[in-house]
Formats: sequence, C-alpha cells, structure tokens
Amino acid sequence: MSSPDPIPGLADLDHLDAVFAALSHRTRRAILVTLLAHGGSRTSGKIADRMDNSWQTTSRHLRQLEEAGLITVGLQGRERIYSLDSDFMLDALDQWSDRFRP
Repeated sequence: MSSPDPIPGLADLDHLDAVFAALSHRTRRAILVTLLAHGGSRTSGKIADRMDNSWQTTSRHLRQLEEAGLITVGLQGRERIYSLDSDFMLDALDQWSDRFRP
C-alpha cells in the first residue's frame, strides 16, 4: 500500500513544531508574558519566583523555550539572564499565519 501524497507546503513548516510545542503549555506562556512585562529580560531566579512550580520544573520550561528559539540566555556574573526573542517569535507566527492569507 502506498503512502498518501504529501500535503503541499506542510514540510516547509516543520521547523515551527518546536515553537508551537513550546507555546502549548500554560507555564511557558506565563514565562513569556513575565519576560514581556519586565522589559524582555529577567534572571532565572526572578522568573522562578513568579511561577507556581518548583525551580526544576521552571528550569525545564526555560530550556524548552530556549530550544524553540523563543528566548535567549546570557550570563551576567553568575546569573543566567533570559531574554525574550520577540523578532523570532513574530517571524515564526507570521510564517504560520501567512499560509492562511489570501
């Protein structure tokens, strides 16, 4: 039995899977909104203080957001600073929504 014909243009969007997977969880969305509300950057400790999860759980969510490209991480002394990558997020969402524009 042969496999069905591929859906045209679907493979072009595979790179967005990580973005949508990251956005699918309430805690990760809360982290993004927290970053936005605080000028786009926060230390990991200050982010964790705002979440209703353990530090380990928050750390895992931060890692998933970073792997998806939605946030970046840098060091300031011994502190990890997480920053919102608004340009990347908006570009990813535009790539998706552009498919539905006439």
